[in-house]
Amino acid sequence: MKAHLLYRDHDFDLERPLPWNEVALVKDLSLSTLFAAMARGDQLVSEVSKRVILLGFDNGLETIRYRQSVLRDCLNQPFVVRELYAVAVDAMEKQKRHYLGIFARYPDSVLRHSIELMETFLSMLKTLRKITDSHADKFVSEGWTAFYAMLRRELDDDYFARVENHLERLKFRGGVLLSARLGKGNKGDPYVLRESPYRKETFLTRLFRQQSSAYSFTLHPRDESGFRALSELRDRGIGLVANALARSTGHVRSFFDMLRTELAYYVGCVNLHEQLERKGVSMVFPSLATADERRLSFQGLSDACLALSMEQRIVANDADADKRTVVFVTGANQGGKSTFLRSIGLAQLMTQCGMFVSAESLCSSIRDGLFTHYKREEDTAMKSGKLDEELSRMSDIVDHITPHSMILFNESFAATNEREGSEIAGQIISALLEKRVQIVFVTHLHELARGFYERDKAEVLFLRAERQSDGVRTYKLLEGEPLQTSFGDDLYQSIFDG
Repeated sequence: MKAHLLYRDHDFDLERPLPWNEVALVKDLSLSTLFAAMARGDQLVSEVSKRVILLGFDNGLETIRYRQSVLRDCLNQPFVVRELYAVAVDAMEKQKRHYLGIFARYPDSVLRHSIELMETFLSMLKTLRKITDSHADKFVSEGWTAFYAMLRRELDDDYFARVENHLERLKFRGGVLLSARLGKGNKGDPYVLRESPYRKETFLTRLFRQQSSAYSFTLHPRDESGFRALSELRDRGIGLVANALARSTGHVRSFFDMLRTELAYYVGCVNLHEQLERKGVSMVFPSLATADERRLSFQGLSDACLALSMEQRIVANDADADKRTVVFVTGANQGGKSTFLRSIGLAQLMTQCGMFVSAESLCSSIRDGLFTHYKREEDTAMKSGKLDEELSRMSDIVDHITPHSMILFNESFAATNEREGSEIAGQIISALLEKRVQIVFVTHLHELARGFYERDKAEVLFLRAERQSDGVRTYKLLEGEPLQTSFGDDLYQSIFDG
């Protein structure tokens, strides 16, 4: 049995390593806020959500669309999804109580442990079947319909009857019947387990039953060696069935474990959707395009993490960067540029893993990777200057970036004077532009932005943080040429005259 709710044809691998820039992505895009909102205190949901989101750049169009349809069903039937998740969690918690430890090498212990565990799993499987019978018709996506069809096919009444019958017989209530031939050295070989002679009989049936002739012996109650020898004979006989049942139990345990893992992600998505909905945030499943189509356009895009951490409603933005390789964001200090940059990064991450995005509409090409190059605060432990550190991080990014990646720059290369910073940034952008890497660059380097504005308008979209005539920031980003000022005097006035 397979869940296959994240991929059409294989399981999700929790052991896959995370991207090398995991720490930078989590910090720069405030992903801890997103993971906490998805988890609601559930550590497994947090861990699985983190992995699914950060590993989303390995997904193709079909996988993303497959997950989108599965998630739509989850959002329409959140109670059922949480009920299924609770069953899987309960199954995995109960199996922890059945621990063999040092007794794992004894076939009799393995058999008794496997019987108890399978009986526990059997009750959980029956619950899954009841949920299927009650709610399967409410789900329409390919993933969910295949999942419920599998449960109906595999968990029919005949299956439960056969399993219960086998488990009862494996308890050997009437003893263990073995056969063997004398081998070399008068040792028994091979030991074969035979069908148990145990039958449910009434007292009268046993009284008048014809007794078969057989040799027998009786052990003295204190004959420890005799009991040990009989125990070893019994273990030889039941060894094969103990191992077979242990493997079968392992398969069922693996099913519940993977079901719990895959549902953890969707429960996290439902949790996040409910919280953003209460905040009044617009949400939509994004339209998808191939990397070669170079699509990036949206309406009402907002920063989901900022929305989660604020009481008031946040400002959303529109932009059309289709066929544009570079987006420059300039304008007033504290005008919402960094928030806008983060909203783009979050939207791309959420798109890649098949999630909804916090926007009214969004169309984006899928990417091979997402990279961030943000300015860092001064670190007293650094052995070199800030510019050296920035260039070192940029070198690491270049070693991993591909033509179908996206990179977000936030006030990069401003640690030196404007002329040098503009020259360095310009050369880096030009090289990335040649490789068709999608770039979003927030900067106060006027010389840098102006240079691209004058020669590469066809490839570059220029956005500017809006500032009203009285100095008020609206936090809206509008198309406009870069200005030579960032209106730092507004901040000066507000701080020293306010």
